Amino acid sequence: MIPALRFTSALAQTSITPDNARAIAKEAYIYGFPMVDNYRIEHAYFVDVKNPEYKGPWNTLVNIPRVYTPADTAIQTPNSDTPYSMLGMDLRAEPMVLTVPPIEKRRYFSIQLIDAYTFNFAYIGSRTTGNDGGSYLIAGPGWKGETPKRVKEVIRSETELVLAAYRTQLFNPDDIDNVKKIQGEYRAEPLSKFLGQAAPAAAPAIDFIKPLSLADEKTSPEFFNILNFVLQFCPTDPSEIELMARFAKIGVGAGKAVDVSLPEMKKAIEEGMADAWTDLEAFRKLFDSGKVTSGEVFGTRAYLKNNYLYRMGAAVLGIYGNSKDEAMYPAYAIDADGKKLNGANKYTVHFAADKLPPVHAFWSLTMYELPQSLLVANPINRYLLNSPMLPQFVRDADGGLTFYIQNESPGKDKEPNWLPAPKGPFIIAMRLYWPKQEALDGTWKQPPMKRST
Repeated sequence: MIPALRFTSALAQTSITPDNARAIAKEAYIYGFPMVDNYRIEHAYFVDVKNPEYKGPWNTLVNIPRVYTPADTAIQTPNSDTPYSMLGMDLRAEPMVLTVPPIEKRRYFSIQLIDAYTFNFAYIGSRTTGNDGGSYLIAGPGWKGETPKRVKEVIRSETELVLAAYRTQLFNPDDIDNVKKIQGEYRAEPLSKFLGQAAPAAAPAIDFIKPLSLADEKTSPEFFNILNFVLQFCPTDPSEIELMARFAKIGVGAGKAVDVSLPEMKKAIEEGMADAWTDLEAFRKLFDSGKVTSGEVFGTRAYLKNNYLYRMGAAVLGIYGNSKDEAMYPAYAIDADGKKLNGANKYTVHFAADKLPPVHAFWSLTMYELPQSLLVANPINRYLLNSPMLPQFVRDADGGLTFYIQNESPGKDKEPNWLPAPKGPFIIAMRLYWPKQEALDGTWKQPPMKRST
């Protein structure tokens, strides 16, 4: 258990006022939200065997030989283009070695390495390491070893717990057996097993605490005790020493505990959390209008330059999104008139024949119902439109493509180009996997979503 740290002691030591506590709580909440929400998901995936989202134990690669559906609810805005494999890594005792087989050149795959801060600190895959196969060592912050033979690269994490999200491209439903074969050849093993040596002493067992629900993360002061738990696996980055000293004034820090038994401090903490969501709503407006893009909010620590509001926004809008060089997400949240999208209306998106999304791998448009940001159940079980489906789309007279975004069928002749919408509010995530330069530099523009009659 986390040792108690009462606010009475904090008050005595720092003479902190409720206003100061409120300001610090807001800052610590924005900082910590991605970490706490990541913990919620990892607890469901790798700890809670009774959770319907449970994948398997830590340090065990689990393949999911299907695409996501509305039944998958742990992650907001899940990708339904690529079957996943999931691996939660506990790197405290020793590194893990990830081995990938040779994969045909035309098939995209990636292994996204996400630390406990939710930074995408590295990638293995088609874009970064190629499709020739090989072994890669993932090391925690304390590992001091040399690069072993047969290991192509050592990749270091600044946190002891890491999530590896594998994506293997599925060309069409009949391709699933090929994906299963590739997934079956992925390997993840401790370094000692990879080398055929005796294993080092095991790290102490972790007494995982119960996570909050996504709803309770928004309002419960217990949020900060979960953050304190997670911080135990995150050695303080030099850039955050002063930040952590400030957070400690309200009891936020590795192994500490926030005690809100004093009513005025509890009120200050809750107000600080509400202030954070006010800032997030301002961010969301910038995001919805395109003034801030997904490419700006996912990436490494160095890329984000410790912009914690961007990191929180990324977690809220689509945790585990890729860095922009790996994938771009030009979202549709409003129509061409600036109105929020709603299934009570009908919309079209038109791509000129020579203006399809420019990618080295593939592109897709995926429908998500709000406010949950989950896939939408519909009569034809279609959750997305993507480039592997190009042969089935009906082309316009000029060779372009018009997609129909609405709740009811646009008619049999147009149904191949129909993306079913819910009856209420929704967003659409466009995904450009391994985007070309014209997407990265903004030369290519996503077409508007127009309301139709």
